[in-house]
Amino acid sequence: MANLTDWLPTTRKEMDLRGWDYADVILFSGDAYVDHPAFGASVIGRLLEAEGLRVCIVPQPDWHGDFRDFKKLGRPRLFFGISPGAMDSMVNKYTAARRLRSEDAYSPDGRHDLRPEYPTIVYTDILRKLFPDVPIVLGGIEASLRRVMHYDYWQERFRPSILCDCDADLITYGMGEKPTLELVRLLVEAINDFHPLLHYDENGEPCITRQLLREVAKDLPQTVWLFDKDDIPGGIKPDDIVLHSYEDCLKQPKLHAENFRHIEEESNKMHARRLLQMVNGQWSMVNPPYPPLTTEELDHSFDLPYTRLPHPKYKGKRIPAFEMIRFSVTLHRGCFGGCAFCTISAHQGKFIVSRSKESVLREVKAITQMPDFKGYLSDLGGPSANMYMMRGKRQEVCEKCKRPSCIHPAICPNLNGDHRPLLDIYRSVDALPGIKKSFIGSGVRYDMLLHDWKDEALNRSAREYTKELITRHVSGRLKVAPEHTSDAVLNIMRKPSFSLFREFKNIFDATCRKAGLKQQLIPYFISSHPGCKEQDMAQLAKLTKEMSYKLEQVQDFTPTPLTVSTTCWATGYHPYTMEKIFSAKTPEEKRRQNSYFFWYKKSEKLKNKN
Repeated sequence: MANLTDWLPTTRKEMDLRGWDYADVILFSGDAYVDHPAFGASVIGRLLEAEGLRVCIVPQPDWHGDFRDFKKLGRPRLFFGISPGAMDSMVNKYTAARRLRSEDAYSPDGRHDLRPEYPTIVYTDILRKLFPDVPIVLGGIEASLRRVMHYDYWQERFRPSILCDCDADLITYGMGEKPTLELVRLLVEAINDFHPLLHYDENGEPCITRQLLREVAKDLPQTVWLFDKDDIPGGIKPDDIVLHSYEDCLKQPKLHAENFRHIEEESNKMHARRLLQMVNGQWSMVNPPYPPLTTEELDHSFDLPYTRLPHPKYKGKRIPAFEMIRFSVTLHRGCFGGCAFCTISAHQGKFIVSRSKESVLREVKAITQMPDFKGYLSDLGGPSANMYMMRGKRQEVCEKCKRPSCIHPAICPNLNGDHRPLLDIYRSVDALPGIKKSFIGSGVRYDMLLHDWKDEALNRSAREYTKELITRHVSGRLKVAPEHTSDAVLNIMRKPSFSLFREFKNIFDATCRKAGLKQQLIPYFISSHPGCKEQDMAQLAKLTKEMSYKLEQVQDFTPTPLTVSTTCWATGYHPYTMEKIFSAKTPEEKRRQNSYFFWYKKSEKLKNKN
């Protein structure tokens, strides 16, 4: 039976149970505290704990009243870390029509009142008032996607780096293990060296100051800072990319489209350059990212001693996101699809980092020991289901590449699309005692299953994977994402032709008939994407109707920070061609496009007739 000390401390009482009179790092999370590798604050907390640090987590602090949740654990020795949530706070709260979602998936009982909008900014402002000289480090997807100038759909305006909107010290962007570990190493080294900029608390404990943090960590890869021009480390260097200023982009949004191409390309290169942008008289500086984690490093992150459960404070309460992932296993990180509307590559990068088979099996075995596990895994996947262990055949080619996608506009001939390692994982997992069935809930890239790899062994593995996926790993319905039927729109989305979906559906239906299975292939579609006009939606309705689909899995395009699609939508220009591009923006335009999904509903027929 779990003890309270099996979780990282969330209160002073829990610190006392461990005999701690201070913490090294205190993390403030916008999510409920679930001690599971799918929750970022838990990963960073466990990772720092493994380095011998005292780490506390304050989940969903009350930002009203006397701010007692922000004061209760005192001053940390190193820094406050802010992790606003596993999902962007505004996407989590609002639909594309800016309506409140039915529930907050990362809060107990789905409550909406436990996190503010933009928790990164709100939490930082409170901590800065209470602890003026304690460093504040921003992490998580909210800050990561707002690390540079971006368009904010909910405020309907361009915003600078989130560092300009709150008095934090730096952002660690992307997946945070490497920059966080190195930051901590630098700070502990400064303490051990009795750095003259240290602060000493009332008990004589040495503490890091903001000035010291900047002194020792300003060149740290995968971080973002604000500097006066004279303070930029090393000055502006010849190989730096100097973006158009924030102010110039406000006057001419086309300049932001020009900037974005550099931002995306540098996010997806092995050897990136530093980005600089002038904002309100200061310079926003984005240091290049670290190389992707190794398999050993990723295994370490997943092998930490998680309880895999919500903190006991939530006993009797339902946390929707936990219910979704409690019996799922992540096999890899990163996605080389490069879909124009997706934020995965901006946050995780395009290079695939895969766990070892041994690490995956260890996690599955741990799941089988959970008292409420009935033998069914809900997902063995990742950002895309079938990219496990895939990489470039010749690394030197990848090192020179700046394509944001390895499979659009065509699959790169250097990509090794071998599905055999993934098949081995599926079969090894299914052979474990206690496993009745493993399902694939992540999105499958069927274009990679239909591709001619110019290697019969790879083609055979793709066919074998397709058959095994359909016959053994579908829970009644397999969801895939063609996104549209118009090839012109799909090209803007960086998605394959709709003809490939038709081909895959024929294979799916034939395989199910042969195996005697009654299963459905469920497609996802998006309306109002940049480049999509009403006639494109009319074509989509016609084609899907001919295929006997009454669509359910649909959404209206939501502009999220740091994507090609949002840049098109906000500026009116495509960042790679610099050509003008149409977007449906008014509520009526968006409603009409969305209504074509539901041609079979009388209410929509009447609206369109009127």
